[in-house]
Amino acid sequence: MTLLAGFDQPIEQSQQAFRLILKALSEPGVIVELPDVPTWGALNTASTAVLLTLADQETPLQLCAELKSEQVLTNIRFHTGAALANRPEDIHLAVWDDQLQPAELSALPHGSEVSPEFGATLVVQVATLEGSDGLQLSGPGIEKQREISPSLPTALRNYLLGRPQRFPLGLDIILTSGGRLMALPRTTRVEEY
Repeated sequence: MTLLAGFDQPIEQSQQAFRLILKALSEPGVIVELPDVPTWGALNTASTAVLLTLADQETPLQLCAELKSEQVLTNIRFHTGAALANRPEDIHLAVWDDQLQPAELSALPHGSEVSPEFGATLVVQVATLEGSDGLQLSGPGIEKQREISPSLPTALRNYLLGRPQRFPLGLDIILTSGGRLMALPRTTRVEEY
């Protein structure tokens, strides 16, 4: 299997990507542009950058079937050392496309009352981060309210609006489209507007 390029300058680019991902997580709904990174298979540029930045040998992964090619798995193993999770409760980072279903969302770890930090981070590749049905965000990192309009899978939209687990349980969600991303951490309240 062919190895594909990761970051051209791994230290500088991973630090820059990390700062941008932190900015997105600390300012929910703000769109950030990640450094130019080659894509791996069906992964978009932003999802590839997230994996290169956040995944390592201690990060059990889950990839949806449409993204889980041998080329993608080989490059993830080579560039990050991360392996696929053996059990759903071990997943730290999951990457899905816009075909995400309710059962797949509920199978991800949402943390526990004692250890909420064990909730997974879910990366969802979407068609666009702007121009779809609007949502209103509030909570930490948002001065008053912020309006967003990403194209979301129905299951994810329903999850965000219904939040089946009480805070601090839940998923930290990163939406990616091309080389851009926005984050919706579990602390963010989401409503329709």
